[in-house]
Amino acid sequence: MTEHITRRNVLELWANQYPEVTRWLTKLQKKEQSALSFHHFCEWAKKTPPELLALKEKDATIKPAPNTVEKMLDDFCGETEGYKNSQKYTTAIAVKSFFKWSYRDLAKASGVVDLEKVKPYNAQSKGDFRKLWNFALNPRDRALIPFVTSTGIAKETLSHLTWGHLEEDWETKDLPCINIGPELLKGHGHGKYKGVRQITFLTPEAKRELSNYKAWIEDKLGRKTTPQDHIWLTLYKPYEPLSYAMLGNQIDVLSNKAKVPFSLHDGRRWINTALEQIGISPNWARKIRGRKVRGEEAPYSQPAIEQLRAKFREAVPLLEFTSDRPAVPKEVQEKLALLEEEQKAIKHQYGLFRKKKQVTETGNGRRKVQRRRPLRRGV
Repeated sequence: MTEHITRRNVLELWANQYPEVTRWLTKLQKKEQSALSFHHFCEWAKKTPPELLALKEKDATIKPAPNTVEKMLDDFCGETEGYKNSQKYTTAIAVKSFFKWSYRDLAKASGVVDLEKVKPYNAQSKGDFRKLWNFALNPRDRALIPFVTSTGIAKETLSHLTWGHLEEDWETKDLPCINIGPELLKGHGHGKYKGVRQITFLTPEAKRELSNYKAWIEDKLGRKTTPQDHIWLTLYKPYEPLSYAMLGNQIDVLSNKAKVPFSLHDGRRWINTALEQIGISPNWARKIRGRKVRGEEAPYSQPAIEQLRAKFREAVPLLEFTSDRPAVPKEVQEKLALLEEEQKAIKHQYGLFRKKKQVTETGNGRRKVQRRRPLRRGV
């Protein structure tokens, strides 16, 4: 009896039989899911991957090209039975990706599926994040939650992040900067993503937890971390970097224990909402999230980073959640600052300032303290 192909065994039982498929999967992060989706299409079409490539090559010799594979993909996406909308969506992406990386691009108009959103996006509160964080029982996970909600770094990038991506002497900085090059971001610096960088920052609570985790992992490793070391490691020897899939699994386990729906992508939504609330410019928000800046060649000089840092500081009260202290809205902070200035002006006008003590050394080594004058009560 043939074993049923699942996400767990698709690489071993099916994908590894075809060099074309294994070569394609080296380009991807979600190997198991992509392989399973492509397997669904091959099973439906009753064709092997080499046979599908042969069909595309044959089409190239005919004028006009009959686009056989594209029509097959359209027929698959038009199926009303047997496959859910989400399955057809991911399968169309996988098929077109396979042909792209096999240098046999399918027509862009083929395999179009509108994804139907079944579940609403998670809408967490600070209380939800605090509950999730309290369920994290090791320094790594306690650092990871505020890290992703502070920086908005994507899961794919997290799995490759090293200590060298943090600015020098980051533990002494108020809001440490993380500067990530295009090779670790969406698009990997190719085509329209060329030159894209992510310039983001750690909130004070995220810095605190990351510093605690760093000390803990250095104790486990028995040495200081280096700029080349990955940040997120497994908890046991040999302390290997967490892969894309392992990061997702760890978060799923923590989310289920805390009974708080959460994915790493929710961290990006959290920071995006905070940036919108402080009225940051869309281009600056894209820089912080690591997306292509529209309408300009984005400068990433130190002055530009300092401008981003200053604006990011306004979002800190909205982003932090480990304390139940309520965030003070920006307009309230501005009113308090104005009241403080008015109070100083009134005190100066009516001479209500106290003079500081004046301490002088006497000849015999003793100190002489000049007493404060009483406050003036009149004008």
